[in-house]
Amino acid sequence: MKLRLPFIKNPPLVAVVRLSGAIGMSGRGALNHQSISPVLEKAFRRGKPAAVALELNSPGGSPVQSALIGAQIRRLADELNVPVYAFVEDVAASGGYWLAAAADEIWADDNSVIGSIGVISAGFGAPVFLARQGIERRVYTAGESKSTLDPFQPEKKEDVARLKLLLGDIHDNFIAWVQQRRGDKLDKKAGIFTGEFWLARRAIELGLIDGIGHMKPTMTQRFGDKVQFKRYGLRRPFLSRFGAEIANDAMASIEERAAFAQFGL
Repeated sequence: MKLRLPFIKNPPLVAVVRLSGAIGMSGRGALNHQSISPVLEKAFRRGKPAAVALELNSPGGSPVQSALIGAQIRRLADELNVPVYAFVEDVAASGGYWLAAAADEIWADDNSVIGSIGVISAGFGAPVFLARQGIERRVYTAGESKSTLDPFQPEKKEDVARLKLLLGDIHDNFIAWVQQRRGDKLDKKAGIFTGEFWLARRAIELGLIDGIGHMKPTMTQRFGDKVQFKRYGLRRPFLSRFGAEIANDAMASIEERAAFAQFGL
């Protein structure tokens, strides 16, 4: 046990939280608000940290889960007056950038992928396949919009229009969050809200991140050579790899790899 004496000044502490993977995926150890919330609470409240550093590597995912996690980071940072620094590894795109924007400063590697401030909805349609197989789809609803975008029925223009309206509203929320967090740092003339993504140095020019830097050297430069690091993160229980969890985790892994592949990773 370390003895803490009132007349001895302890070295500054940086709490490190790892936010890795697609956001909102199912399975144990997945990155969503329910799983990461207690981790964030510990990181901000234990040991009176001088700062919280986010090790971030995410291609995005659920806009709701991204917003919930980002909002909690800001609540804790403002309540406890703790600065937050995000350090991007391979990618902080879409929902991953939403999380990065929760930080006071965003740092990245030269080769990090940044941006993709947009919203996407993708799926498949199989009505022609069913018809060729002689399969008849029977759907009964109460409410004219209840079967919206049924993948086994022909696509309807009104369903697509309704979906695009929803996607547009979510996109507006995303843009408002980035503008709120990055403020005057953003290049107002650049088309940064089109869903495009860039490498780090171009992202600096656009105001999406603050600089090139890795976590330990940047925090050491900021808080001194005696700075200490305490890591917090999600744990994947060993026993969760067996039984029914195997299929669930395997599917989540495939979906996650597909999300990373969008950025060539």
